[in-house]
Amino acid sequence: MKTPVTIDHDYLTRQLKALLAIPSPTGFTDEAVRFTARELERLGLDVKLTRRGAIRALRPGAAERPARGLVSHLDTLGAQVKSLKENGRLELVSIGHWSARFAEGARVSIFSTKGIYRGTILPLKASGHTYNDEVDSQPTGWRHVELRIDALARDRNDVVQLGIDIGDIVAVDPQPEFLENGFIVSRHLDDKAGVAIMLAALEAMQREKIETPVDTYWLFTIGEEVGVGASAALVPEIASLVAIDNGTTAPGQNSDEFGVTLAMADQTGPFDYHLSKKLFELCGENGLRVQKDVFRYYRSDAASAVEAGHDVRTALVTFGVDASHGYERIHLHALMSVAKLAVLYASSEVQIERDAEEVSGLRGFTRQKVREAEQALRPDDPDAH
Repeated sequence: MKTPVTIDHDYLTRQLKALLAIPSPTGFTDEAVRFTARELERLGLDVKLTRRGAIRALRPGAAERPARGLVSHLDTLGAQVKSLKENGRLELVSIGHWSARFAEGARVSIFSTKGIYRGTILPLKASGHTYNDEVDSQPTGWRHVELRIDALARDRNDVVQLGIDIGDIVAVDPQPEFLENGFIVSRHLDDKAGVAIMLAALEAMQREKIETPVDTYWLFTIGEEVGVGASAALVPEIASLVAIDNGTTAPGQNSDEFGVTLAMADQTGPFDYHLSKKLFELCGENGLRVQKDVFRYYRSDAASAVEAGHDVRTALVTFGVDASHGYERIHLHALMSVAKLAVLYASSEVQIERDAEEVSGLRGFTRQKVREAEQALRPDDPDAH
């Protein structure tokens, strides 16, 4: 049965623009947390924060169990000061996994104890007038770039006087462009677009007073880019967890910048068979464009939750991103599609009632049709009737 829902694309876009304007590399997410938590409270949800700032917002349903969770992450890629160089520039290490190739030329903010400084990440040989062809032939990597500070910084002592120190956080400007044809180009769409999708889905559910059969938890994590993600954000009531993140559109991948891309597996293995099947069928039943993909070099909040020991069903729903972890591009069509699917999932009927209990007997346990298993089914098996 179709659940009528209208996603407010203007609201979604406004939230994404606001989120992109807040620097939030992993380890420096407090202001993004505050912004998101306030918006969740404005929407009427009960909001709880973990010690470090992961958000758990509850939207009550008809029953507490088996609760559903949806998760995206507020943290982004960035960099950190590795050393103060004798030439007055800064050596960097990356926060998260991204290529220094995409860092070259980036405008940045350096967060020091004495204030915020601006600067540019440059290759070590940045002037063609000085180095000629060596500008093009020099190696690529974090050891081959440096941060030029837009302040008087002729040597290491000058940098010390500025108050800049080892370990200071460096946030990379997103440089967003929202085009009239629906394309959006920016850094950090992974996963600020996912956060905006979840807020837009919630806004629609609150506006249209959509009821859900069970409680839904709307989770926003702060360490996904370094692998910890949803490891500490779940509660025992959550039986299934749908991560909303970017899908990689590239040669050899089936992801797309339009519609929903449903990930069937990532580098940690397959996602839950039954939950993924349900999401795919919800797309088909409600006229949402959907395609499936498998990611070889990818992990998400779902993986971190399972690795932390949470016994939950997991799935990954994505919006296609071109040039992920670089100058990323998405389309509003995918954002709207994923937001609609989030609402459809949250409001759909529970199929596996047994999931209400963390541990129970065989009765009600799921099936995956295999001929040999069907032949071996005993006549006295209660699930045979």
